[in-house]
Amino acid sequence: MNEQAARAYLLAKPETIKDFPFGEDVEVYKVKGKMFATLSLGKGNEKGTDGKLEGYYCMNLKCDPEEAVMLRDIFDSVIPGYHMNRALWNTVILDGSIPQGEIERMIDNSFKLVVAKMTKKDQQSLLIHLI
Repeated sequence: MNEQAARAYLLAKPETIKDFPFGEDVEVYKVKGKMFATLSLGKGNEKGTDGKLEGYYCMNLKCDPEEAVMLRDIFDSVIPGYHMNRALWNTVILDGSIPQGEIERMIDNSFKLVVAKMTKKDQQSLLIHLI
């Protein structure tokens, strides 16, 4: 999955907006004001990443803690969330090594985890888009 496909998939989620609260270099995707993904171009100088991000677009996605560790074990391009709570977020490096369907599943999961923490009213307003 490349960054254009990632953007399109993220923005296709119900009531999703793109915002830039951290500056123009970091795209933040929110549903009803709650962040479920970020997308940015790695510069290679990110502390603790051993330069893995350099030249690649990267997404931060929310994840169940146990699944987060499992995905990191399976995919070299999934690392603990950069600038995020590393137990609950993964950084996915869009280097072509992860099948698009798997990245879409990770995005769907992040979206669902964020929606699950919303009020019942907000959850129901999103459900009408999914029926």
